[in-house]
Amino acid sequence: IAVGMATNMAPHNLGEVVDACCAYVENPEIECEELLKYVKGPDFPTGGIIYGYDGVREALLTGRGRVMMRARTEIEHTASGRECIVITEIPYMVNKAEMIKKIADMINEKKIEGISYINDESDRNGMRIIVILKQDARASVVLNTLFKNTPLQTSFAVNNIALVNGRPMMLNLRDLVRHFVEHRHDVIVRRTRFDLRKAEERLHIVLGLLIAQDNIDEIVRIIRSSQTPDAAKQSMMERFDLSDLQAAAIIEMRLRALTGLERGKLEAERDELNRQIDYFRRVLESRDLQMQIIRDELLEVKEKYGDDRRTEIVYASEEFNPEDFYADDDMVITISHMGYIKRTPLAEYRTQNRGGVGAKGSATRDEDFIEHIYVATMHNTILFFTEKGRCYWLKVYDIPEGARSSKGRAIQNVIQIEPDDKVRAYLNVRRLDDADYVANNYIILCTKDGTIKKTRLEAYSRPRQNGVNAIVIREGDQLIEASLTSGKAEVMIAAREGKAIRFNESTVRPIGRVGAGVRGISLDEGDEVVGMICVEPASGQDVLVLSENGYGKRTDLSEYRVTNRGGKGVKTINVTEKTGKLISIQAVTDENDLMIINRSGLTIRTAVSQIRLAGRATQGVRIINLRDGDQIASVMAVPAADEVLPEAEAGAEQASEPQTGTPDDTPSGRE
Repeated sequence: IAVGMATNMAPHNLGEVVDACCAYVENPEIECEELLKYVKGPDFPTGGIIYGYDGVREALLTGRGRVMMRARTEIEHTASGRECIVITEIPYMVNKAEMIKKIADMINEKKIEGISYINDESDRNGMRIIVILKQDARASVVLNTLFKNTPLQTSFAVNNIALVNGRPMMLNLRDLVRHFVEHRHDVIVRRTRFDLRKAEERLHIVLGLLIAQDNIDEIVRIIRSSQTPDAAKQSMMERFDLSDLQAAAIIEMRLRALTGLERGKLEAERDELNRQIDYFRRVLESRDLQMQIIRDELLEVKEKYGDDRRTEIVYASEEFNPEDFYADDDMVITISHMGYIKRTPLAEYRTQNRGGVGAKGSATRDEDFIEHIYVATMHNTILFFTEKGRCYWLKVYDIPEGARSSKGRAIQNVIQIEPDDKVRAYLNVRRLDDADYVANNYIILCTKDGTIKKTRLEAYSRPRQNGVNAIVIREGDQLIEASLTSGKAEVMIAAREGKAIRFNESTVRPIGRVGAGVRGISLDEGDEVVGMICVEPASGQDVLVLSENGYGKRTDLSEYRVTNRGGKGVKTINVTEKTGKLISIQAVTDENDLMIINRSGLTIRTAVSQIRLAGRATQGVRIINLRDGDQIASVMAVPAADEVLPEAEAGAEQASEPQTGTPDDTPSGRE
């Protein structure tokens, strides 16, 4: 009957452990108490402070004990004279975000009084969390409350169980050191035996080659007079008392080995091999020499990798470990073509009139441009879908914040996406822990070649750090869109040549995450899907399409007849040389704004209500004026802005961005 046994060993300082091992090598009878002079206690990579030594001592002497850890804190004063608690290190295995959430919940529940403001000022130079207190609050009282009720103070239960010769045993510090040194001794002996055998084998070959050089004329005569290589080998073995390996090496010897230089190399190699063999034999015969090698190698490791202790051990101490918590504000999430991501408050993007040029939306390198935008609230979970069909999870507040003009952070540093993959779609999910919500909602995926797939949201309700497979992508295809539906939506898929198809979501049966999907639209050769929308019939949404030259229009959903899945669809925009190919399809209402970002980094945000309804097969009107060489990179329907900049301020801001051309408000087909 199997028995499960837990083990939990704390990390220690490399230098201290090496010193303890060397002390044992020099004196195998050393007591555990004496080893405590070398190993002070656990040394956690996150630093912090070990509060109290009794638990450490018990763990080192018995193999079991509880180590109390606290964050490192300092009490400082702000410029206004208020006290503040500054946290620079947190306990081992404590999640900073979860700890800050715990503190935030306690503040909301009035369990902690006296905190005015909490902010995480951590950067690449280190952790710095600042807690500014109210005027009448005492830092020591607030800090003790935090220690008592939050992960600012936590414990590490040491349980040193290990398998020794196949049997589980509880090991104290001396036992751990002893078994490790014995293991190293076994490694040294086995390694030396292996090296000795290899050296002796090589020496045997070298001696045979030297014999051949001393008798080269006769060797040549034997080889020339022999009918086969095997006969030559046999003759040499009988004539010079050689082994089969030596004779084979002589047969394979090149003519250049006959030079005096090559002979000198062979003699030098023979002498070196004799020295090595002598050394290896002395090592195998002497345990003292073996232990000396163990000691030297350990000291070499310490010299190369050792560092100072990070965790302080005190008999009394304190510390803090919370992070900022966020209001549920609307954020614009942007991702550039080269994979930089950031979140920016939606309020930073002002509304402009249709046909404007736009304000600077992001600072990017010349070869980079903003490619995707998405709007979500801070408390939502974002599902990231990549063109290879992978899905990743991320809370909005975990996305690094940046100003509208900032570049953002490489997405590989935020989610563990593969280097050759790119994020293509995002979904705003509110309640992954709600069983009814995830069971009755679906995710529909669409690929460039017109394949769609429907899966219950429940299949994505268990986040994994490394992501999961969402759809099987065939060679030459890629994922381009994902939508969250209630199961009653209608799906519209638009193609680059200007056609779109509308069909009921119910015609696509839900399948698991592992699958390739079914045909959504049939494409002509050279055509490809540019977008997909899922619309509830009673939502009152219109269909907005945009072409690559900046022309677009809004069309009533009813103008697109419902057909069967897999057809070719109907015309959604009259594609001409003036309009260019179709690049985007969006579901909009008058309560939406249309945000367009160009490859140059310019953005324009215009009210959808300014774009009049037009027929399904028309060209539409000019939505944005494109400068020479510029192209539209991304289009997104966002909630309408609550406020618009005052006219004078907006005019001044537009003046800094000179416009080209004039808005085109004429019906399609006329300039």
